[in-house]
Amino acid sequence: MLLRTRVAIVGAGPAGLVLANVLRQAGIDCLVVERRSRAHVENRARAGLIEHRTVEFLRAHGLAGRLLAEGAEHGSCEFRHGDGRFSVPYRELAGGRAHHVYPQQSLVRDLIAAYLADGGTLLFSHPAMAVADLDAPDGERAVLRCESPDSDPVLIECDFIAGCDGFYGAARPAVPAGRLRADVKQHEFGWLAVLAETPPATNEIIYALHRDGFAGHMLRTSSVSRFYLQCPVGDHPENWSDDRIWSALHRRLGLSDSELRPGPIIEKTVLDMRGFVAEPMRCGRLFLVGDAAHIITPAGGKGMNLAIADAAELADRLLVHYRSGNSAVLDGYSAARLPDIWHAQEFSHWLLHLLHSPVAGREDSAFLHRLQLSRLDRLRDSAAFAASFADSYAGPPARSPVR
Repeated sequence: MLLRTRVAIVGAGPAGLVLANVLRQAGIDCLVVERRSRAHVENRARAGLIEHRTVEFLRAHGLAGRLLAEGAEHGSCEFRHGDGRFSVPYRELAGGRAHHVYPQQSLVRDLIAAYLADGGTLLFSHPAMAVADLDAPDGERAVLRCESPDSDPVLIECDFIAGCDGFYGAARPAVPAGRLRADVKQHEFGWLAVLAETPPATNEIIYALHRDGFAGHMLRTSSVSRFYLQCPVGDHPENWSDDRIWSALHRRLGLSDSELRPGPIIEKTVLDMRGFVAEPMRCGRLFLVGDAAHIITPAGGKGMNLAIADAAELADRLLVHYRSGNSAVLDGYSAARLPDIWHAQEFSHWLLHLLHSPVAGREDSAFLHRLQLSRLDRLRDSAAFAASFADSYAGPPARSPVR
């Protein structure tokens, strides 16, 4: 089967769906292909901390209705070590920029519903297999080849391809050798990520530094919470029984049974903690968006927000291109996004090393731990240091559209 469109979008995650909705609203023909089923995409639990700039962009495009109605706004977070604890009112320190806590899967459902209601084409269970003619000259088109579950392969002729299909997708590997630079950082610790049916223990996100390792209590809904526990690289979820998880959370977070009530654990997985940035984020008629171009650790809640910021930037530039015929505007996509991406990488790296216990057995472990305590003291006692943290944690202000 042969299909034709202006922009073929690979991946129905937040980035691909935001891009598809904005293009569709502007009358620019596009379609989305997704390798997973709709049920899988709409129910995979991921992020939940949505920055002010993301909310404002979604609001401007009429995509934030349920987020604003059901999401909870938050503007402070708490740090704990031993018996000490303090809050950082980052909304106040960052000029009113707060977060909304709203599960990623709920946002994905909203974006799918909006796109389909507007007549958009979304092919689930259609994995992208190959990309051709990325360097096709003006007047010619790129071709995306997808598998079909019940017919011949689908060929999509298009002006541009937006690779929003994640780190392991087909988009980035389609770039010819030597055209991308990749910078990688593998961290020396892992995270056990836990999703549990238990109400939040507090009204704030908690970051706890403990001799046994970092613990984090993240907010999701009134009945479901996300937790993180520092663990060794290469650890396995099977090593963590439910009892061990709850015991570690109570101990490291300093929460009593009455504050943190154990409930059914929905999901537990060990995260590969790494940073990755590929540049440039464009190769001919292919644009890399979100995790296809960069991976960031969960520390600071930056991943989904960076992906949607990529989509917003690319959408604006495509709109200018199609309305004015200005092809040069597309050349600026990568350069516009990379400074923000590297700022987020630096902040996430800093936050990780603020909170995580140094690897045991290193001769400098005690020294590194004292540095951590000094940074916590500065975050608690220095208004300037706290303001700098708040500015990065809250994320950049709402962006101005590309003209």
